[in-house]
Amino acid sequence: MMKITTSVLFYCLLISVLTSYAGPKPNQHTKQMAGIEKTVFGKFPDGREAHLFTLQNTAGMTVKITNYGGYIVSWTAPDKTGKYEDITLGVPTFADYLKGTPSFGPIIGRFGNRIGNAKFSLDGKEYVLAANNKTNTIHGGRVGFDKKLWTAMPVTGDEPALHLTYISADGEEGFPGNLAVEVVYTLQKDNALRIDYKASTDKATVINLTNHAYFNLSGMKRDVLAYELMIKANSYLPTDANQIPTGATDPVAGTAFDFTKPTVVGARINDTTNVQIRYGSGYDHCWVLTDASKKLKLGATVHDPESGRFIEMYTTEPGVQVYTANHLNNVKGKEGMVYKRRYGICLETQHFPDSPNKPNFPSTVLRPGENYKSTTVYKFSVQ
Repeated sequence: MMKITTSVLFYCLLISVLTSYAGPKPNQHTKQMAGIEKTVFGKFPDGREAHLFTLQNTAGMTVKITNYGGYIVSWTAPDKTGKYEDITLGVPTFADYLKGTPSFGPIIGRFGNRIGNAKFSLDGKEYVLAANNKTNTIHGGRVGFDKKLWTAMPVTGDEPALHLTYISADGEEGFPGNLAVEVVYTLQKDNALRIDYKASTDKATVINLTNHAYFNLSGMKRDVLAYELMIKANSYLPTDANQIPTGATDPVAGTAFDFTKPTVVGARINDTTNVQIRYGSGYDHCWVLTDASKKLKLGATVHDPESGRFIEMYTTEPGVQVYTANHLNNVKGKEGMVYKRRYGICLETQHFPDSPNKPNFPSTVLRPGENYKSTTVYKFSVQ
């Protein structure tokens, strides 16, 4: 009798356990296998293939990057309920990337941001560049690094990485020197994406590399005006009407550019009594980080109170260009989304715009025998 009772109790308990477990609850990620997967993203008219690399860490975060332009095609991150959503802007297909985007997440080079009048002088010689932003050069010219097919090498492991390399020929887009470039994206265990940039040259040149991801921490549900932004900077670079820095460095205190404490992005973004807001149609300026050292340091944070998603941006660079997508105008995006004005925020870590023409700015000159190095980390959490 004792044996029967014990068996009955055992099977009742087993049935109870099995029926009560229905797998992970909605919006919860179980521990994942870290790794990197390679697939065909699309083909060029000449038959060459571009590939898409999906990096995944053990927490379940995924980042998809293509070797065409080094675009961050998608990036999933959890909200405060555990729901994973894409938090970067992009376009639907490879063909759409070929047509061109408003720089939705590519590698920017040779020179991120603007060079005034599309020219500069170096060692007594003038170099004329492509004018693709009114009379200025922006983001490397008409065919910058964002429009090149990079050589890719995936690296597996607990922190999967994608190594991208490209040789920019002497004279490409008007820039001097054969420039060997390496960019490494590493998805870390702590939900941070680390981007390491390296370069060398055989002739004196200028270089200013960055990534141009547009973040939307709501999962594309809302614009970014309710986000809380903090920038560790006591000054910024005012510009002229063409958004070329004047060469001055102005304090942020008492202005619409003061984000020394977490401040709502939309609080002063339409203050057109400020001429700088008028020039940028909002925020499209370079902040001068208080810590100008080349060490990796916290530069800015962005928080979406509704989703809880939070970004910490670390960089070795002296500045960060903050752009609030002021010129997006009903752009057809991924998953049938339409991106409206101010549907993204960019944190472009860099040296200062127009540095080749501003001797008082930190130098962007790279000479033979020197090594260009820069690191940026975007770390995600929930608050």
